[in-house]
Amino acid sequence: MPPILSVQDLTIDFQTEGISTPGVRGINFEVQRGEIVALVGESGSGKSITALSILQLLPAPPAKYLSGKILFTDGNDRPVDLLQQGPEQMRNIRGRRIAMIFQEPMTSLNPVFTCGYQVAEAIRAHERISAREARQKAIELFEKVKLPDPVGIFNRYPHTLSGGQKQRVMIAMAMSCHPSLLICDEPTTALDVTVQSTILQLIRELQQTEELGVIFITHDLGVVAQVADRALVLYKGQIVEEGAVKELFRHPQHPYTKGLLNCRPSLHTKGERLPVVSDFMTDPSVPDPSVPVQIAPAPIVPELSSLKFPAGEARPESSPEALIEVQGLRIWYPGRKTWTGRQRPPVKAVDEVSFTVYKGETLGLVGESGCGKTTLGRALLRLVDPTAGKILFEGSDLSGYKAGDLKKLRRHIQIIFQDPYSSLNPRMTVGDAIAEPLRVHRLISGRRAEKERVLELLEKVSLRPEHFDRYPHEFSGGQRQRIVIARALALNPSFIVCDESVSALDVSVQAQVLNLLNDLKKALGFTVVFISHDLSVVRYISDRILVMNKGRIEEIGEAERVYNHPQAPYTRRLIEAIPKGIA
Repeated sequence: MPPILSVQDLTIDFQTEGISTPGVRGINFEVQRGEIVALVGESGSGKSITALSILQLLPAPPAKYLSGKILFTDGNDRPVDLLQQGPEQMRNIRGRRIAMIFQEPMTSLNPVFTCGYQVAEAIRAHERISAREARQKAIELFEKVKLPDPVGIFNRYPHTLSGGQKQRVMIAMAMSCHPSLLICDEPTTALDVTVQSTILQLIRELQQTEELGVIFITHDLGVVAQVADRALVLYKGQIVEEGAVKELFRHPQHPYTKGLLNCRPSLHTKGERLPVVSDFMTDPSVPDPSVPVQIAPAPIVPELSSLKFPAGEARPESSPEALIEVQGLRIWYPGRKTWTGRQRPPVKAVDEVSFTVYKGETLGLVGESGCGKTTLGRALLRLVDPTAGKILFEGSDLSGYKAGDLKKLRRHIQIIFQDPYSSLNPRMTVGDAIAEPLRVHRLISGRRAEKERVLELLEKVSLRPEHFDRYPHEFSGGQRQRIVIARALALNPSFIVCDESVSALDVSVQAQVLNLLNDLKKALGFTVVFISHDLSVVRYISDRILVMNKGRIEEIGEAERVYNHPQAPYTRRLIEAIPKGIA
């Protein structure tokens, strides 16, 4: 049988203000019915551009198709060049014959309509059936994608569902008209490992039962190994390597593929410098972020990588003194009232949590979404007020701090948020954003001294002086994360909370940021609470790991012990859900 999709010599440029920027160059590949083909590469490699061009979802202009064909064959029909179809023909193809699942389900679902209404609407747009029949079909689809309480979720709004549940609604919508080809654009990037594993298994089951052709876009090679039959590796808009997944993992040929495979934290021990893609490339125009940041070391704390922490919470004899002590912490939110006026039980975001953070260590905080790890991290900074319990910072109870005391405390405690773009003011230059904490705390007087300090911070995070006057939108995701790190370091804090700060980054950019954090921590000696749902990353960067589940601590201990010999069943389940590479 002919392939369900054949992309031939696809070349796309983006033209703005007379300047032409290459998108993809001479892309060629095929997708067979019942096959999952993965498009792999970093941000900017051209994988999403390729996928969006299949459904003519690229805005033109600025997109300009210079050459190529995208031939789609459905059943016994003759091949159709999708690039030659008009708006009416593409409306009949989108959703009905080719469906797409986008990366962020919340931005793909309409917040003012219930989940069931939106799926039923998609069904009725392509099938002549009644509203009652569409409702029944939507509920059956919710059952098929294994949503709990399908009838209840039909009447719920997107914001009331978890990330994994919203993604299942999107999968149900994509499958509603039995398409022949499914395009998945990073559908599991921001999901917990357990939810991610469930979604990947679901896509695999649907692909087999429905004999779908699937294009799966991702930068996570562990996911590729788990779900795909073949993989195409894209670099700077070109396919540099392709083949069966097992062969590609075991015998990569192109230096770029070797770089992607080798920079995963799971392959390296704590303290070992992560290789980055540019280590494997010979292109002299690519900067080498693997060179250690040169910072004068500060004799603040001893190196902790050699310390052996016990499985329990007992303080090691050779460790530095405690920086933060959490005692019986509760953060409860009042439950909503029912329509009869009855008060529901409180939501226990954090429930009777006690632990210690020692000076100079990195404590990893892991768990699924909703387990309370972000709430706990923000409570350590007094961004969330506790319901009960104590948080002692250097022996002082934070609950008694007034506004003026908290302002002084901010000099010593900082946070790096998950999404650097939303935590930077788009109207402020990078220089002003980094300098703002210095002005608020009046640490430096004079514009010249302030600029010198900001330039010094930019250098520490491997950014250049010319970045001082640029705005956040002019940077890549990894560069924006470096800017946020520079801003957090502006006040020389002794304690930093990293809240999912590398979860949405490409594996190579993630390696650069982790190397940077390790360099800065060794030089400046600050203490870190590193929040993540990725246990392999937490194992690599942390001295100890604290595992949370439903607001309580499941397990705490030395990182290698928790990762390799977990005691709690919940921890074992998290580790088993991590996508495994091919040995």
